[in-house]
This record gives sequence, C-alpha cells and structure tokens, in this order.
Amino acid sequence: MTRKQKKVLTRIIIALVLLVAVSIIDHIAEPAWYVQLCMYLLPYFVIGYDILIKAVKGIINGQVLDENFLMAVATIGAMALGEYREGSAVMLFYQIGELFQSIAVGKSRKNIAALMDIRPDCAFVETENGVEEADPDDVEVGSIIVVKPGEKIPIDGIIIEGDTTLNTAALTGESMPADAICGDSVQSGSINLTALIRVRTTKPFGESTVSKILELVENAGERKSRSENFITKFARYYTPAVCISALLLGVGVPLVRMLTGSSAMFSTWVARALTFLVISCPCALVISIPLGFFAAIGGAGSEGILIKGSNFIETLSKTKYVVFDKTGTMTKGVFEVVGIHHSAIEEEKLLELAALAEQNSNHPIAKSIVKACKTLPDSSRLTAVSEYAGEGVCAVIDKREVFVGNDKLMKRAGADYTECHSAGTVIHISQGSRYLGHIVVADVLKPDSKAAIKALKQAGILQTVMLTGDGERAAEAAAKELEIDKLYSRLMPEDKVTRVEELLSQKQDGSALAFVGDGINDAPVLTRADIGIAMGALGSDAAIEAADVVLMDDNPLKIAKAINLSKKCMRIVYENIVFAIGVKLICLALGALGIANMWIAIFADVGVMVIAVLNAIRMLRRTSS
Repeated sequence: MTRKQKKVLTRIIIALVLLVAVSIIDHIAEPAWYVQLCMYLLPYFVIGYDILIKAVKGIINGQVLDENFLMAVATIGAMALGEYREGSAVMLFYQIGELFQSIAVGKSRKNIAALMDIRPDCAFVETENGVEEADPDDVEVGSIIVVKPGEKIPIDGIIIEGDTTLNTAALTGESMPADAICGDSVQSGSINLTALIRVRTTKPFGESTVSKILELVENAGERKSRSENFITKFARYYTPAVCISALLLGVGVPLVRMLTGSSAMFSTWVARALTFLVISCPCALVISIPLGFFAAIGGAGSEGILIKGSNFIETLSKTKYVVFDKTGTMTKGVFEVVGIHHSAIEEEKLLELAALAEQNSNHPIAKSIVKACKTLPDSSRLTAVSEYAGEGVCAVIDKREVFVGNDKLMKRAGADYTECHSAGTVIHISQGSRYLGHIVVADVLKPDSKAAIKALKQAGILQTVMLTGDGERAAEAAAKELEIDKLYSRLMPEDKVTRVEELLSQKQDGSALAFVGDGINDAPVLTRADIGIAMGALGSDAAIEAADVVLMDDNPLKIAKAINLSKKCMRIVYENIVFAIGVKLICLALGALGIANMWIAIFADVGVMVIAVLNAIRMLRRTSS
C-alpha cells in the first residue's frame, strides 16, 4: 500500500469512528438540527474535503460533470434536506470504493512496473583511464562495457570475453537461466548471473531491445479498443443526460405538480433527484473497463507476451484462423543432420569426408554437416575445392576427388546414386564415380510445436495453415507431424502475402486471422494479417516494429496463451459492461419512483464499482496455455 493510500485509509477509519460516535450521540441526546448538522459535518469534511476541492477545480476548469461533482452535489443536497447521516455515509463509502479501486490499479501496475524495471541505470565503459560509469544513452556503438555478476546488461552487444549465465525472465517471461559464451549476442535488460563479461556494443541504447520494449509498453495505452472507446463516448453523453434528468426530477416534476393543482412536494422530489445522481455515477464502467485491459497488458508482459494496445487484445480474442511461417516459427530454424543412409563406408568416415569438403562454406547446410562431425577434420587432407553452383562441391581429399551435393552433381560425377524418401535436404557423396551414400539434413521441429497446435485447437481455432518455401516432401512431413490443417509449400516471400490475402477473403465474418512469423523476413505478412504475431523476437527490431503482438522467446505454446488471455480479458470486459449498465438502469428507475433510498444509491455506485473492479483484476491471474 502506498503512502497516499495509507493516508486515505487513516481518514476512512477516523471518519468511520466519528460517524459512529456522532450517530450514538444523535440517538441518545436528540440535539437540535443545527447541532446535528455540525456534528455530522465533522466526519463529512474529514473524509470528503478532497472530493469537494476536486469538484470546485473541475467547475473552474470547465470539467463540471464528473464523479466528484456528482458526489459533491448529492451529499451537500442530502445535508440540506436534513439527511445528515446519509450524506456523510455516501461520502465515506465512496472513498472506500475509491481506495479499493486505487489498490486494484496499483496491483495491476506491478506487472508493468516490473517490466519497466528492466531499464538499466548505468553502464560501465572501458576507457583510456580505466572503467568509468556512464549513462547508457551516452555509450557509443563499438564501445566495450563491463558487466559484473548481478548487474543488468545495459546495451545490446556481443560477448568478447567471459562465459556466464543470463536471467532473461524480464524479457521472455521464462525463469530458466540461459548460458552465454564468448561470441554470443546478448540483449539489454538481461541480468548477468555468474561471471564478469566484457561486451562490445552493437547498437545505441535508443535502438536496443530494452528501449524497444519500454517504448512499446509505454505506447500501449494509447491504442484503445472499441469497448474502451464505447465507454468513453457513453460517459460523455450519459453524465449530462442523468444530470438533466435529475434536474427535471427535482425541479421539473414539482413545477408540473404545482401547475396541475397538486402539492409540489419539493423536498421529496429533490431527495429523489439527489438519490438519482448518486446512483448515476458511472465509476464502475469508467474504471473497470480500462483496468481490465491494463491488467491484461501487464499480465501478458510478465510472461514475455508484449501486446501493443487494447485494440489488439480485442482483435486477438476473435482469432479463428492461425497461419504459420514454418522456418524459425514451428521449426528451430537451424539445420541438423537427421540421417545417414546407404553408406558404403563407416558412417563417421562418410560424415568426415563431407565435412572436409564443406568446411570452408558458409551455407547453413554445410555448417550443419561440419557441426555434426564428432572429430575436427584434418584440413591437410584437403588440397583443392571446386564449387558447382546449384549442385554442390568437388574436393580433392587424400588425392582423390570427392563429390558432395545433390543428384545433379552425382550425374556429373557418373555415380549411380540411391534416391532418398526421407523428408529434408539430401546430400549425396561419391568418391569419383563410386557412390558412398547420402546424408539427410533437415530443419528440426521445436519440441513444443505439436503441443502448440493442439492447444490452439482447444482454444477454439477453426483452421491452422502453414506457409513455407520448402519443397513438398519436407513440408508435408512437417505438416503431417504437427497435424496442420492446410499447407502451402514452395512459396517465395511475395507468395506468402498472396496466400494470406486469399485466406482473409475466405474467413468467416466477425472472425480474425493471425499470422505467426519470426519477424525478420515476415514483416509484409505480419502487417497484412488481421493480427500479426512475431515469435522469438528477442533482439529482432523488425519483429517488434512489424507485429501487433510480440512473443519474446521462441516457445509456440505462448500463441495459444496469448489468445486465451485475450478471450478472458474480453469476457471480463463484457461482463462488467452488462452488469454495471443493468444494475444502474434498474436502480435509476427505482430512484426516480422513490423506491430506492440513499443506501441503495450507495450500493448502485460504490457496490457496483467494487464488484466490477474485483472482476477486472481477475486478469492478474496467470492464464494457462
């Protein structure tokens, strides 16, 4: 509880004690009306002086019709009509409701505050005079910074000295520490856990990961959903309408009664008008709806799901179609050797020959073969390498020609190669025209990819689609294993946009289509879809810029978690809208008819607000995937 909240609580306790004491004295002594008024004004001013000040400031600033004005008019009117106890009680319970709301908002802000706490305070930069403390904004690209155990990494960079373990929970939502060795890229906002490291910065602080995240979170509140805009417009017309209605009720009805020859009953109708004003206060809607979205954005951020605004929560909740890019999204995006077939020599020797031939290549497939070789190939055995574009390489190893490549290269070598029916890229190897066997290299599925598709089906997704530039065999194998509903293979980047547009034209009315990509080369498709989700975006500026929802790590299970969270948020928002408006309308009718007294008015205002806020903060509970 903050200092301000503690002060309000103290005032509530003092006012409550005074109100009870004054009520007892009033009941026993039955003093004159002016003594009663003075006694009840004491707890009234203790608890309500700030509301009265805000109401006066609102009138001065031209913002008359707010809840402070309504409370001031209603309670002062009650005092004027002799309802001293009720006037003081309304102000007391209103402040109790305001305190409750303040605590709820503060609780929801903790998730945002924790996320915002990733901003580093300083950076320790190596200079000619030794290590000096500097503001991260002042550190130039290429500078060497020193990060001790327990400190935050202030700026994105590459480790040039030291091996350590990093806590990336503030960025990814994952509590499992990650190892980082010399040569690895590191992101600002991560916490160095175990050893001192030296990092060469690769970006200015303003373009680093932590700055992008902070900017995203700070701007999220500006993008309001249709529900929030509805409440804003509703309150804009609702408040003047109820004030005019109360005026007609308190003044218009008595005047009509006088004109028709009946008793005006001014005090009765003014009392009804004041009760009507207390009931009408739209606090429950104005507070609980934004609070629900705010809590959702904060709760998602604590789990490494960054949502750029409440409008995207609303769209995400309507998602019925999810389209995936394959590489880097459902797969690891890293090629691995998954099989060695028809080898005429020992498998390790076959792999060694291929690694020797490919060791100088930067191609991902070549690197995967070299990485799979258990022993480092002896480079002295290699005397020459010739590359055949689109086919492979011919290397002279141990004074013999070794061909490593596809079936076209085998035909060039005159080798009688064996077809492979496994999914993946097939690398044939021959020594001269003698066929030695082949290696299968494939992009491996992520461990949670299959579970992620299942979770999406459980979340109500009607169709899952995968887009890939891979060949049909590899793509179909992946789609079958994942149980994807529809597959499009052999696509160029521009083809993906075309396919997404086709799917958008075929989807059900009122539903949304989400595209999930790695964010690096999928920006056009992320932008074109109803909702763009960038996955594994840690350190990727393109993902953070292009996507509407950013998943900071590469766990596909978080896609379903984000959709479930958005649905829960919208369900709570709609519950609060229906409940608050429904109760208000019923109580307003009762107040106008004289059935509802000031105590029912208190429930209609403070009670409804407390219930709605309680419902809204359910968003703070973690949503299961």
